[in-house]
Amino acid sequence: MDYAKARTAMVESQVRPADVTATALISALRTVPREVFAAPATQAVAYADAELDVGGGRYLLRPRHLAKLLQALEPRTGEKAMELAGGTGYGAAVLAACGLSTVVLEPSAAHVPAARQALEAAGYGEVAVVSTELSAGWAEGAPYDVIVLNGAAEVVPEAWLAQLGEGGRLGVIVRQGPAGQARVYQKERGVVSFRVVFDAAPPVLPELAAPRPFVF
Repeated sequence: MDYAKARTAMVESQVRPADVTATALISALRTVPREVFAAPATQAVAYADAELDVGGGRYLLRPRHLAKLLQALEPRTGEKAMELAGGTGYGAAVLAACGLSTVVLEPSAAHVPAARQALEAAGYGEVAVVSTELSAGWAEGAPYDVIVLNGAAEVVPEAWLAQLGEGGRLGVIVRQGPAGQARVYQKERGVVSFRVVFDAAPPVLPELAAPRPFVF
């Protein structure tokens, strides 16, 4: 399969039509080999317009959703970023290709070796991969300019907001039932507010599901 051709087709048929125009981001999406971050059985569909199952209940966001969310976060060269629930680390590689210093937090220790291997193979071995409780974030690397969740959440942990630096942005898709919305939270003078940037409903990460009411 010609992955370079598939990568170009992804950008031209999925990303650009979704109003993604940021030059550095488009360049990164053209450069980072998404197939390297896929499981061997799914490499042939790595550039499809769908969430990509990387095993163990983890998915990579569909390309246009990731691109729209990253564009809304306005990542800048030299900033510090964290990808939450990164799976194999594709989103972190895209941020690194945009010139950010990036860490992947993947709570499933089983995914950590695959993420490190994929990042090294793709040429982004400088991206750190850590494993701890997802809702706790990674305070050791804080404060962050950009934080992005790979997946959806029903609750947004306070720890993530606390780890944003002044002017920092958090991108997360929040699900409420079958519907969902991508939000960008921003910290200004210690106060956090959010805006909705588009609709999306990828799978909710089990660690970020809201507690279910007890039923007798």
